[in-house]
Amino acid sequence: MRNPEAILYTLSSKEESYVHNDLYRILYNKEFYFRAYGKIYAKEGNMTPGADGKTIDGFKVEKIDELIVKLKNQTFSPNPSRRTYIAKKNSTKKRPLGIPSFEDKLLQTVVEEILSAIFERHFKNSSHGFRPKRSCHTALQQIKVSNNGTRWWVEGDIEGFFDNIDHHVLTGIVSKRINDHRFISLLWKFLKAGYLENWTFHNTYSGTPQGGIISPILANIYLNELDKYMEEVIKKFNKGKERQRSKQYKAIDNKIYKMRNIAKLSWESQTDEEKKAFLKKLKEVRLQQYKVPTLAPMDESFRRMTYTRYADDFLIGISGSKEDAEQVKVELTKFLKESLKLNLSQEKTLVTHGADKVLFLGYHIFMCKKDEGEKVLQNGKHQRMRSKLNKPFLSIPHEKMRDFLLKKQALVIEQDGTWKSTHRKPLLPIGDYEILCVYNSEIRGLYNYYKLAVDVKKLNGLYHIMRYSFLKTLANKHKTKVAKIMKNKKDYVHDGQLGVVYKTAKDEKFGLFYNEGFQYRSLNFSYGTNETDADVDNKPAIESFYRSRTSIVQRLLANTCEWCGETMGKMEVHHVRKLKDLKGKKKWEQVMISRQRKTLVLCSKPGSTGCHEKLHLGLLS
Repeated sequence: MRNPEAILYTLSSKEESYVHNDLYRILYNKEFYFRAYGKIYAKEGNMTPGADGKTIDGFKVEKIDELIVKLKNQTFSPNPSRRTYIAKKNSTKKRPLGIPSFEDKLLQTVVEEILSAIFERHFKNSSHGFRPKRSCHTALQQIKVSNNGTRWWVEGDIEGFFDNIDHHVLTGIVSKRINDHRFISLLWKFLKAGYLENWTFHNTYSGTPQGGIISPILANIYLNELDKYMEEVIKKFNKGKERQRSKQYKAIDNKIYKMRNIAKLSWESQTDEEKKAFLKKLKEVRLQQYKVPTLAPMDESFRRMTYTRYADDFLIGISGSKEDAEQVKVELTKFLKESLKLNLSQEKTLVTHGADKVLFLGYHIFMCKKDEGEKVLQNGKHQRMRSKLNKPFLSIPHEKMRDFLLKKQALVIEQDGTWKSTHRKPLLPIGDYEILCVYNSEIRGLYNYYKLAVDVKKLNGLYHIMRYSFLKTLANKHKTKVAKIMKNKKDYVHDGQLGVVYKTAKDEKFGLFYNEGFQYRSLNFSYGTNETDADVDNKPAIESFYRSRTSIVQRLLANTCEWCGETMGKMEVHHVRKLKDLKGKKKWEQVMISRQRKTLVLCSKPGSTGCHEKLHLGLLS
């Protein structure tokens, strides 16, 4: 049986024009399913029942064998996903979420790896969503480094993208690279599996599987057609090698040239005071030069267009006229409708002037319009350099911080509009250290996302509200006052630092409230490559593929019960959602807690004689 890593490497090494045949036979390889199980077994969502009422608990080798048999005789049929609704980020609205059965997750993981090996390497550099070594940050950094002098933005918004992917168009795109009707038929089954809502079945006529593991790669395969289209549009749009110098800049440059020539003629005869006066005047003129654009913003001989996409959100930058931007919007609308059967929202797809802010991936993007130059070290000397004018910068939208605090229930807004921190009622039942961890995690998470913003220090204002909310939560929990919490040097304040004392198995420790500050951070992303580390060879290294089986797979295949030591018969894996859910009252719970594992391999026998059956009957201890 061939190694899955070697198979995936072979698939990924083919050129984009290569058409793959007989991929379906790969799905008979048991090693792929062990690999898939090792990737997804630890996710908490696997303990949520799908439409078949089953979870990952009780996973065994025989389930893989049964799945492969169904694939061989083509009787496999995916279960409809069970639909539930979760709150949208920073919103009171909810969005649908599909919960597939675990068997479908396992098979989808294998299919996703095959599709990624074939397609991922050939995706365009402009795509950043659901891709390895890519993120919102790489998309934003790409915009920063590639949009100098942008005068117009086109903010792309596709109406209900994930729900409106056309199944025929999608399978047609996939079929260009995969000539295997059984594999395409399997994809079609997943697309048409439907969903259950309130135990009522609903067909899916368009869109990718809600919550499906294959949905992200299918979405990227679909929108890669848009990326290729935009690449051709950009090639046709761009013209000229570089902008001409602006008239203002050239005028001041000529003035400096004349001043220096005149000064040369009489320099030796001038007094020290006259020389100082001239140098002062020359410095003033040079500073004026830094205040005007070097290049002509409306140079008719020069045009540039950029395009960056994250999932279904994209931003187009145009160094040209408003008419150019409007025309791009018109042509884009036509392409999406005719080629991908998608609608570009005319109301939300805005054409915005570069002087105004645009919102993209939670950041405001704006073009710097004033820069007097700054001194930087170059060739061992400090020289004044023009570094910001007409360059894009990222900032934190005020409303994002407000919405964050409101969602976390750490803020109330008074009638006069003033912000006031408040205690968080949902956190009162948990311990002091757990409360500290919640606040630290939230502050650190927000900072990690907005660390690319030039005004990231604005988070200091949010920090003070969160800090005082933390104090109020502790005070409310212990029925005391904030002042008394601040004076309690035994439990909450050590060496002037706020935190919480907590106990470990050996002694007591002091956990600090977040105090690491908010410094601007840049990202090392090279525009024009497919890697954040500028590695232009995007083919995976063969050595990285040959990894040993994960620990859980090795334990399962060892065929030894981790409770009684039985080595005969079938073994199943017992799963728990979270280790902290275990109380440690039973011996098997103590074993899992001591090993820091959410899994336990147990023997399974007919009736109630196996350790796994005994565990669920409460008889194992």
